[in-house]
Amino acid sequence: MNDQRKINEITHGKKIADYAEGVWGRSGEAGRIRTERRINLMIENGLIWSGSRVLELGCGTGEFTAKLAQTGASITAIDISPDLIKVAKKKVEKYRNVEVRTADAEELDNFSDGTFTHIVGVSVLHHTDHKKTLESCYRKLAHGGLLLFSEPNMANPQIFLQKNIPWLKKAMGDSPDETAFFRCGLARSLEEVGYRNVSVDNFDFLHPALPDSIVRFCSAPLLVPEIVPLLKEISGSLLITAQK
Repeated sequence: MNDQRKINEITHGKKIADYAEGVWGRSGEAGRIRTERRINLMIENGLIWSGSRVLELGCGTGEFTAKLAQTGASITAIDISPDLIKVAKKKVEKYRNVEVRTADAEELDNFSDGTFTHIVGVSVLHHTDHKKTLESCYRKLAHGGLLLFSEPNMANPQIFLQKNIPWLKKAMGDSPDETAFFRCGLARSLEEVGYRNVSVDNFDFLHPALPDSIVRFCSAPLLVPEIVPLLKEISGSLLITAQK
């Protein structure tokens, strides 16, 4: 592999494999709520069920994979990091409807075109050359298939600083090359590839660092800014839905 960015991602995966959930803001009560909401939104928006054929990109430690598996769908979960894949395999080993393997989201050469009814991912596009990844996904989706992703919002002040100041990026546990997306720019990229019914929506004002003791009091009120014009533009995340 001669792509330094991909080498950096593999190296980063090896480094954080034993404590990845903490780095990704998925530990603690706020992390649990954010995790549940993301996967539930994808399952509900995509109508994922036992007849679905799902490809999960950037499965990491398999946390989302395990929740997807509970739908009964046929799940293929991939990640570029062999070390994260080892963790994921242990987490989902009880599910017969899941296959976990090391693969490159930008290529997907091991899969036939038109294979999947759904391609999903949580915080993965911003680790890749997203245009290449979107093009690969388009080829592998069946006609009418759905793309469902959650990604960090570059318009959020903390995320903007974290992704653009190298020392802060390192201190926050990011990989060297990861970035984030502006909503309109990402929608334009999807449309340029050929996706239709493109939707990139703001969501998530629940910060993963909130103490467990106060999360239950503020998680519901923090849904309100998601529907307030202008204010919603600085949400923490973007929910992406598009159709082939």
